[in-house]
Amino acid sequence: MAKAAAPATERPSLTLRRYYPVAPEKVWRAWTDPQALKAWFGPEEIVSVPLAEVDLRVGGRFRVAMLAADGETHDVSGIYQELVPNRKLVFSWAWRSTPERESRVTVRIEPDGNGCELVLLHEQFFDETARDGHSHGWTGAMVKLEQWLVKAVE
Repeated sequence: MAKAAAPATERPSLTLRRYYPVAPEKVWRAWTDPQALKAWFGPEEIVSVPLAEVDLRVGGRFRVAMLAADGETHDVSGIYQELVPNRKLVFSWAWRSTPERESRVTVRIEPDGNGCELVLLHEQFFDETARDGHSHGWTGAMVKLEQWLVKAVE
């Protein structure tokens, strides 16, 4: 008699939403232009982004290296899985230090009045600790993105 398969354990995920009073195209540029990524990417403890590479096509890779205030470099990369210009990016996400812990990020940009809502879904985390660390990182990055968008609009 065959045993029924055990239900798959759901891996942790997080969803963040932010409203930005700018056109969706500006938010898209922030995520897809290497110079823009260098200006805002990473939480508040990131002091610079010396490397941002983007091959914006399905199957193309991205890589971002961030320098933290403590001198540590955080290096992340992934592969674009879905692209809908000015609306949606889906990509894999893996840190150079733990490449076996690949997760997935979906960035949706939804027009809303005179601006847009950014919905970031990061899923398939290794565990709750990884999710919580990324929640801190993405929350800080969303603040820096807002600051960059205000400057980029002026």
